[in-house]
Amino acid sequence: MLQLNFIKEGRGPTIVLSHALGCDLHMWDGVAAQLARGYTVLRYDHRGHGKSEVAPGPYSIEAMADDAAALIEEHAAGPVHFAGLSMGGMVAQQLAVRRPHLVASIVIANSSSYYDEEARAMWRARVATVLSQGMEPIADGALQRWFTPEFRVDPEGSRHAAALRQVLVSTDAGAYAASCEAVARIDLRGSNPRIACPALVIAGTRDQAAPTAMAEAIRDTISGAGFVVTEAAHLSAVEKPAEFANLVAGFIRGLA
Repeated sequence: MLQLNFIKEGRGPTIVLSHALGCDLHMWDGVAAQLARGYTVLRYDHRGHGKSEVAPGPYSIEAMADDAAALIEEHAAGPVHFAGLSMGGMVAQQLAVRRPHLVASIVIANSSSYYDEEARAMWRARVATVLSQGMEPIADGALQRWFTPEFRVDPEGSRHAAALRQVLVSTDAGAYAASCEAVARIDLRGSNPRIACPALVIAGTRDQAAPTAMAEAIRDTISGAGFVVTEAAHLSAVEKPAEFANLVAGFIRGLA
């Protein structure tokens, strides 16, 4: 089994948090602090990210969903509420299809279910840059996609942005490239209609990496999915942790 780094904290029903590409579990610090007051929060680093094992490529979202399933089976009792952002949201979509018995509900935030050829060309260009020049050349562009300008200039926001920039540039370039390729290949439009658990889709009005139309496309393929739009850029859970945590907790309470 792949060795995944994780943190488990709090008490109550279990919520698993799955982070974005190029981040690590600390992306969730603000959200986890809120949710751990009433839930058991299990957050982890994806393969090749943070302190988790750097597995050889190629990677796939399906394999990442299986990683999450193995973690849940070992460290959580019963079906969990699974919240993923960006790449983590793709994992959520696949986990609910591949291992439905492990999932009580899913939250899909700032994510996508499909990329067209133009977008896949962008991913290929990023992979080429990372493999030839390392992580540093893509870091500033990532921060511009991740956060609004107001957040980046705010003293507290600037501190969070700088910390996540360091996580990104410290990520293994080969693992990051393999993850980009996994993301670029997704086409979850055919499998999403099989998602049977309750689902909430979260979009950001200022998310250029996963525009609202992508979130709407996900919502439209999952029967009964809820839909919420926040005033945030791509990493909405970092930019507005209290609002994000309240959306997740409110959604879960509504299932009772």
